[in-house]
Amino acid sequence: MNKVFGSAAQALEGLVEDGQTIAVGGFGLCGIPEALIAALRDSGKKNLTCISNNAGVDGFGLGQLLETRQITKMISSYVGENKEFERQYLAGELELEFTPQGTLAERLRAGGSGIPAFYTKTGVGTIVAEGKETKTFDGVVYVMERALIPEVALIKAKVADRSGNLIFNKTARNFNPNVGMAGKVTVVEVESIVENGTLDPEQIHLPGIYVHRIVLNAHPEKRIEQRTIRAAA
Repeated sequence: MNKVFGSAAQALEGLVEDGQTIAVGGFGLCGIPEALIAALRDSGKKNLTCISNNAGVDGFGLGQLLETRQITKMISSYVGENKEFERQYLAGELELEFTPQGTLAERLRAGGSGIPAFYTKTGVGTIVAEGKETKTFDGVVYVMERALIPEVALIKAKVADRSGNLIFNKTARNFNPNVGMAGKVTVVEVESIVENGTLDPEQIHLPGIYVHRIVLNAHPEKRIEQRTIRAAA
Protein backbone atom coordinates (compact mmCIF):
# COMPACT_ATOMS: atom_id res chain seq x y z
CA MET A 1 0.00 0.00 0.00
CA ASN A 2 1.31 3.46 -0.91
CA LYS A 3 0.69 5.77 2.05
CA VAL A 4 2.49 8.79 0.56
CA PHE A 5 0.34 11.56 -0.96
CA GLY A 6 1.53 14.40 -3.14
CA SER A 7 0.08 17.25 -1.08
CA ALA A 8 -1.72 17.97 2.17
CA ALA A 9 -4.94 18.61 0.25
CA GLN A 10 -4.68 15.22 -1.45
CA ALA A 11 -3.96 13.53 1.87
CA LEU A 12 -7.23 14.89 3.31
CA GLU A 13 -9.32 14.24 0.21
CA GLY A 14 -12.22 11.91 0.94
CA LEU A 15 -11.49 11.91 4.69
CA VAL A 16 -12.81 15.12 6.20
CA GLU A 17 -16.50 15.96 6.32
CA ASP A 18 -18.73 18.51 8.02
CA GLY A 19 -19.46 17.73 11.66
CA GLN A 20 -16.50 15.44 12.26
CA THR A 21 -14.33 15.17 15.35
CA ILE A 22 -10.71 15.82 14.40
CA ALA A 23 -7.71 15.55 16.72
CA VAL A 24 -4.59 17.60 16.03
CA GLY A 25 -1.16 17.02 17.54
CA GLY A 26 1.17 19.68 18.88
CA PHE A 27 1.82 21.72 21.99
CA GLY A 28 1.42 25.43 21.45
CA LEU A 29 2.96 25.84 18.01
CA CYS A 30 5.56 23.11 18.63
CA GLY A 31 5.02 20.00 16.56
CA ILE A 32 1.81 21.08 14.84
CA PRO A 33 1.00 19.74 11.35
CA GLU A 34 1.09 23.17 9.68
CA ALA A 35 0.34 22.09 6.12
CA LEU A 36 -2.47 19.73 7.13
CA ILE A 37 -4.15 22.42 9.23
CA ALA A 38 -3.97 24.84 6.30
CA ALA A 39 -5.42 22.16 4.00
CA LEU A 40 -8.23 21.52 6.48
CA ARG A 41 -8.99 25.25 6.46
CA ASP A 42 -9.00 25.30 2.66
CA SER A 43 -11.35 22.29 2.54
CA GLY A 44 -14.11 24.51 3.90
CA LYS A 45 -15.45 21.74 6.14
CA LYS A 46 -17.39 23.17 9.07
CA ASN A 47 -19.09 22.35 12.36
CA LEU A 48 -15.92 20.57 13.44
CA THR A 49 -15.09 19.39 16.93
CA CYS A 50 -11.33 19.73 17.40
CA ILE A 51 -9.34 17.89 20.04
CA SER A 52 -6.03 19.61 20.70
CA ASN A 53 -4.06 20.74 23.72
CA ASN A 54 -4.63 24.32 22.60
CA ALA A 55 -5.99 26.26 19.64
CA GLY A 56 -2.87 27.77 18.12
CA VAL A 57 -2.57 31.54 17.99
CA ASP A 58 -4.45 34.20 16.06
CA GLY A 59 -3.85 33.59 12.37
CA PHE A 60 -1.77 30.41 12.70
CA GLY A 61 -2.31 26.78 13.58
CA LEU A 62 -5.89 26.02 14.59
CA GLY A 63 -6.39 29.76 15.00
CA GLN A 64 -6.93 29.82 11.23
CA LEU A 65 -9.98 27.55 11.56
CA LEU A 66 -11.40 29.71 14.32
CA GLU A 67 -11.16 32.77 12.09
CA THR A 68 -13.08 30.96 9.35
CA ARG A 69 -15.65 29.68 11.89
CA GLN A 70 -15.07 26.06 10.92
CA ILE A 71 -14.72 24.92 14.54
CA THR A 72 -17.82 24.82 16.73
CA LYS A 73 -16.35 22.91 19.70
CA MET A 74 -12.87 22.56 21.21
CA ILE A 75 -11.74 19.82 23.58
CA SER A 76 -8.63 21.48 25.02
CA SER A 77 -6.38 22.07 27.98
CA TYR A 78 -4.89 25.53 27.40
CA VAL A 79 -6.35 28.26 25.20
CA GLY A 80 -4.79 31.44 26.54
CA GLU A 81 -2.76 32.46 23.47
CA ASN A 82 -5.69 33.04 21.14
CA LYS A 83 -7.76 36.23 21.39
CA GLU A 84 -10.28 35.07 18.78
CA PHE A 85 -10.83 31.90 20.78
CA GLU A 86 -11.51 34.02 23.87
CA ARG A 87 -13.88 36.30 21.98
CA GLN A 88 -15.90 33.45 20.48
CA TYR A 89 -16.11 31.55 23.76
CA LEU A 90 -17.21 34.56 25.81
CA ALA A 91 -19.77 35.43 23.14
CA GLY A 92 -21.25 31.92 23.30
CA GLU A 93 -20.21 31.16 19.73
CA LEU A 94 -17.79 28.36 20.59
CA GLU A 95 -18.35 25.35 22.84
CA LEU A 96 -15.43 24.38 25.07
CA GLU A 97 -14.77 21.16 26.96
CA PHE A 98 -11.91 21.88 29.33
CA THR A 99 -9.73 18.84 30.02
CA PRO A 100 -6.64 18.84 32.25
CA GLN A 101 -3.49 18.32 30.23
CA GLY A 102 -2.56 14.90 31.60
CA THR A 103 -6.15 13.74 31.39
CA LEU A 104 -6.31 14.84 27.75
CA ALA A 105 -3.19 12.82 26.94
CA GLU A 106 -4.57 9.79 28.73
CA ARG A 107 -8.01 10.06 27.06
CA LEU A 108 -6.25 9.96 23.69
CA ARG A 109 -3.94 7.13 24.73
CA ALA A 110 -6.92 5.18 26.03
CA GLY A 111 -8.75 5.70 22.75
CA GLY A 112 -5.82 4.25 20.85
CA SER A 113 -5.47 1.34 23.28
CA GLY A 114 -9.07 0.16 23.25
CA ILE A 115 -9.77 1.37 26.80
CA PRO A 116 -13.24 2.97 26.88
CA ALA A 117 -12.82 4.92 30.14
CA PHE A 118 -10.66 5.34 33.23
CA TYR A 119 -10.77 6.94 36.68
CA THR A 120 -8.57 9.83 37.83
CA LYS A 121 -8.40 12.15 40.84
CA THR A 122 -7.64 15.12 38.60
CA GLY A 123 -10.58 17.53 38.41
CA VAL A 124 -12.60 16.10 41.30
CA GLY A 125 -14.59 18.89 42.93
CA THR A 126 -14.17 21.28 39.98
CA ILE A 127 -16.14 22.12 36.84
CA VAL A 128 -14.09 19.45 35.09
CA ALA A 129 -16.05 16.77 36.97
CA GLU A 130 -19.52 18.28 36.50
CA GLY A 131 -21.95 15.77 35.01
CA LYS A 132 -19.43 12.93 35.14
CA GLU A 133 -19.59 9.70 37.07
CA THR A 134 -17.50 9.53 40.24
CA LYS A 135 -16.47 6.54 42.31
CA THR A 136 -14.65 6.06 45.60
CA PHE A 137 -11.62 3.78 45.78
CA ASP A 138 -9.93 3.25 49.16
CA GLY A 139 -11.65 6.32 50.53
CA VAL A 140 -10.57 8.59 47.66
CA VAL A 141 -13.01 10.05 45.11
CA TYR A 142 -12.18 9.65 41.43
CA VAL A 143 -13.92 10.96 38.32
CA MET A 144 -14.50 8.81 35.27
CA GLU A 145 -13.12 10.12 31.98
CA ARG A 146 -14.12 8.69 28.60
CA ALA A 147 -11.60 7.83 25.92
CA LEU A 148 -11.32 10.03 22.84
CA ILE A 149 -11.54 8.40 19.40
CA PRO A 150 -11.54 11.07 16.68
CA GLU A 151 -12.64 10.22 13.17
CA VAL A 152 -9.49 11.83 11.77
CA ALA A 153 -6.15 12.54 13.45
CA LEU A 154 -3.61 15.01 12.06
CA ILE A 155 -0.07 14.76 13.42
CA LYS A 156 3.48 15.95 12.75
CA ALA A 157 6.69 13.89 12.77
CA LYS A 158 10.29 14.44 11.77
CA VAL A 159 10.82 11.29 9.68
CA ALA A 160 8.63 8.56 8.23
CA ASP A 161 9.41 5.53 6.14
CA ARG A 162 6.98 4.56 3.41
CA SER A 163 5.13 2.23 5.76
CA GLY A 164 4.43 5.12 8.14
CA ASN A 165 6.84 4.23 10.94
CA LEU A 166 7.59 7.54 12.64
CA ILE A 167 10.35 9.33 14.51
CA PHE A 168 9.50 12.61 16.24
CA ASN A 169 11.88 15.47 16.94
CA LYS A 170 12.50 15.89 20.67
CA THR A 171 9.80 18.05 22.33
CA ALA A 172 7.85 18.18 19.08
CA ARG A 173 6.78 14.64 19.95
CA ASN A 174 4.43 15.96 22.72
CA PHE A 175 0.80 14.91 22.05
CA ASN A 176 1.48 13.55 18.55
CA PRO A 177 1.89 9.82 19.33
CA ASN A 178 -1.27 9.72 21.45
CA VAL A 179 -3.25 11.63 18.82
CA GLY A 180 -1.92 9.32 16.12
CA MET A 181 -2.91 6.22 18.09
CA ALA A 182 -6.41 7.48 18.80
CA GLY A 183 -7.56 8.41 15.30
CA LYS A 184 -9.70 6.06 13.24
CA VAL A 185 -7.71 7.44 10.30
CA THR A 186 -4.36 9.14 10.95
CA VAL A 187 -2.58 11.49 8.55
CA VAL A 188 1.01 12.49 9.29
CA GLU A 189 2.97 15.45 7.97
CA VAL A 190 6.74 14.81 7.92
CA GLU A 191 9.91 16.67 7.04
CA SER A 192 11.54 13.68 5.33
CA ILE A 193 10.55 10.30 3.97
CA VAL A 194 12.98 7.37 3.81
CA GLU A 195 12.74 3.91 2.29
CA ASN A 196 11.43 0.97 4.30
CA GLY A 197 14.17 -0.72 6.29
CA THR A 198 16.15 2.50 6.74
CA LEU A 199 14.97 3.27 10.27
CA ASP A 200 16.29 1.40 13.28
CA PRO A 201 13.27 -0.44 14.72
CA GLU A 202 14.46 0.39 18.24
CA GLN A 203 14.27 4.12 17.47
CA ILE A 204 10.71 4.22 16.10
CA HIS A 205 8.34 6.25 18.29
CA LEU A 206 5.05 5.33 16.60
CA PRO A 207 4.63 2.19 14.47
CA GLY A 208 3.22 2.47 10.96
CA ILE A 209 0.18 0.36 11.91
CA TYR A 210 -1.35 3.58 13.27
CA VAL A 211 -0.58 5.69 10.18
CA HIS A 212 -2.78 5.66 7.09
CA ARG A 213 -1.55 8.62 5.01
CA ILE A 214 1.74 10.54 4.78
CA VAL A 215 2.49 13.94 3.29
CA LEU A 216 5.89 15.59 2.92
CA ASN A 217 6.43 19.16 4.13
CA ALA A 218 10.19 19.53 3.95
CA HIS A 219 10.30 23.20 4.92
CA PRO A 220 7.68 23.99 7.60
CA GLU A 221 7.49 27.49 8.98
CA LYS A 222 7.93 26.38 12.62
CA ARG A 223 6.73 29.56 14.24
CA ILE A 224 7.28 30.14 17.94
CA GLU A 225 4.86 32.04 20.13
CA GLN A 226 7.32 34.30 21.92
CA ARG A 227 10.99 35.04 21.48
CA THR A 228 12.85 36.10 24.61
CA ILE A 229 16.48 37.21 24.51
CA ARG A 230 18.74 38.78 27.08
CA ALA A 231 20.22 42.20 26.71
CA ALA A 232 23.68 42.43 25.16
CA ALA A 233 26.46 42.43 27.73
